[in-house]
Amino acid sequence: MTAAELLAAARTLVDTRGDELTGLWPRAAALAGRQALEAALDDLWAVRAPGLEAASARAQLDCLPDYLGDRRLAGEAASAWAALSTACHHHDYELIPTADELQARFAVVERLVARVGVTAPRPSSVRPA
Repeated sequence: MTAAELLAAARTLVDTRGDELTGLWPRAAALAGRQALEAALDDLWAVRAPGLEAASARAQLDCLPDYLGDRRLAGEAASAWAALSTACHHHDYELIPTADELQARFAVVERLVARVGVTAPRPSSVRPA
């Protein structure tokens, strides 16, 4: 799945949660949102810094300001990744994220996906004849 498709799936989990997903949808949505962010990073590294996708997510986020060209968005992306990562795991002492909290993180991921699309467009697999 592409980063945009993963993000759409995350938003669907938040927007259409039903009784069968009670208690599960926040973590599932957080995981899909985090995967969307990581897919966007993979797209960026494929064009701008091949091989960096093999580094840890934290290392990739540390490099992001230099490759993205938008330090503020890079910082917000790192914060969103950390919050989404925390939300993916069950901790007895923490509440699950609310729909509004998740949507705020998804807004950052959406901006990152859009920026990466402009910064590092994937080369076309079809070559002109």
